[in-house]
Amino acid sequence: MIKECLPLESCDLGEGPLWHPKLKSLFWFDINAFKMFNWKDGKLKTWDFSEPVSAAGWIDEDSLIVASASALIKLSLSSDTRKVLVDLEADMHHTRSNDGRADPWGGFWIGTMGLHAEKGAGAIYRFYKGELKKLHQEITIPNSICFSPEKNFVYFADTRKEKIWRQDLDQSNGWPMNKPIVFIDFKAQGIHPDGSVCDSEGFLWNAQYGASRLARYSPEGELDRVENFPVSQVTCPAFGGEYFDTIFVTSACQGLKEADLKIEPLAGKVFHFESDVVGLAEYQVEL
Repeated sequence: MIKECLPLESCDLGEGPLWHPKLKSLFWFDINAFKMFNWKDGKLKTWDFSEPVSAAGWIDEDSLIVASASALIKLSLSSDTRKVLVDLEADMHHTRSNDGRADPWGGFWIGTMGLHAEKGAGAIYRFYKGELKKLHQEITIPNSICFSPEKNFVYFADTRKEKIWRQDLDQSNGWPMNKPIVFIDFKAQGIHPDGSVCDSEGFLWNAQYGASRLARYSPEGELDRVENFPVSQVTCPAFGGEYFDTIFVTSACQGLKEADLKIEPLAGKVFHFESDVVGLAEYQVEL
């Protein structure tokens, strides 16, 4: 499918795309630049932070929950008022937030990792009804947090371990149950799973860092299709647009040398393309 990119400067580490279903616009982050962006009707708005920010969920038409290196923050889009909802490893100055997403029950899942991707330095948490609870630990690079449309599974990855797991969810409150099982093991292929999102058919779309592609997998973990990109470091997909049939994909140019950038001058851009598969609106975070 034809890939286009937003006419904006490249991100060093573009991540966390979020289509706000009420505002009908796209938010995303440059983690390394401590910035959050919004693109609506051809206009760009930028928010600056004092530390890395990486993921968000929508609370209402004016408020987002934003994950930073040390906290989950309630951000007013109109006034730029910021309120810390809960500390996130605030006493651990060697870690930051990474991938995150709202769940169907109004909770917010967020992963943490070492600033230099130190082995096992990260974790995955869920923020629900004012409580932040650690769910998984000794994660190196948490990614691929997303939920099946039937609300029965959560998916998550450790990019360094080259695996995506699936875990059962309690239908009454969304807390994980039973042990996670391996959904896809990429080790033999040398693929590094980054961000993921599920579509309305229950298939998982996974951005594969370093592989120049976004891949769609069936609920059984079988490869369905591959969408290739003119950049190597694709990071995370999101469904958006009026009918949720546009896929936005962030990318990165971090670590690329001058010679690499000549080969892939669009590295770090936000791409979009029309899909024949419809996605789902991102869930609302309930405080």
